[in-house]
Amino acid sequence: MKNKNKNMKALVTGGAGFIGSNLVDSLIDKGWEVVVIDNLSSVSHEQFYFNDKATYYEYDIIEFEKIKPLFKGVDYVFHLAAESRIQPAIQNPTYAITVNSVGTCNVLQAAREAKCDRVIYSSTSASYGLKNLPPLKEDMPKDCLNPYSVSKVNGEELCKMYTDLFGLKTISFRHFNVYGDRQCTRGQYAPVIGLFLKQKSENKPMTVIGDGLQTRDYTNVKDVVNANILATECDSGFGEVFNIGTGRSYSILEVCDLIGGEFEYIPARIGECRFTQADNSKAKRILKWEPQIKLEDYLR
Repeated sequence: MKNKNKNMKALVTGGAGFIGSNLVDSLIDKGWEVVVIDNLSSVSHEQFYFNDKATYYEYDIIEFEKIKPLFKGVDYVFHLAAESRIQPAIQNPTYAITVNSVGTCNVLQAAREAKCDRVIYSSTSASYGLKNLPPLKEDMPKDCLNPYSVSKVNGEELCKMYTDLFGLKTISFRHFNVYGDRQCTRGQYAPVIGLFLKQKSENKPMTVIGDGLQTRDYTNVKDVVNANILATECDSGFGEVFNIGTGRSYSILEVCDLIGGEFEYIPARIGECRFTQADNSKAKRILKWEPQIKLEDYLR
């Protein structure tokens, strides 16, 4: 583990987006030096977020020679950059695979060559698919239903390989439906909490996909940021996967009821999970992580 008395330096990919910008702010508040790589390409964001105390590079993670020099002197790499939406990945699989798989390999290789202490990788609960029933545990078989989940799980395997083969410390997080401040709200594929709140604010009906009985484990971005920071402090679990979810799930119709207001049904989508709910006991045990924010409290 690095000497905590020195000033830490972090590199955050996707650091101008939803989760990444919240993480950047938290690291800056802790006095860290922060470098951000973000190609500002996500169409789900209403805006991107910048911290005056961080250094930004508008690069793409698929361009290895461009990003490689930025890893010099970095202690911790937080890898959040991705094509992160399921339906667009179905529409353009080659792009999703290139960004999420090749891009992740580039990040890992750059971190390895620069001798960074570790890489914390953001993966997805979509890896559990339809075959696994909640509560979902990390050792369940993968059931990838779409190019997005295939490419993100491939990133997990790359992280494990870089740990086993090259000795680079990695930790992979399977995030469960992250919501909160700066959440994406633009377009029909925006995550449901942000989309519903925007629709209500515009006096439009909330759009319920399918029958609305599908359930999701909604995790606040502040809890996700805390998990990432705790991953810099642990001394075990390298090369492994951790669920970052609350352990409580809500149906889409329950979310509508919590927000309150009119809703309408729209057709179901292909390639998406039916039920998600995290077993987070591993993260609690190894990372000492506990989710703090409940969805109903946030919506109030």
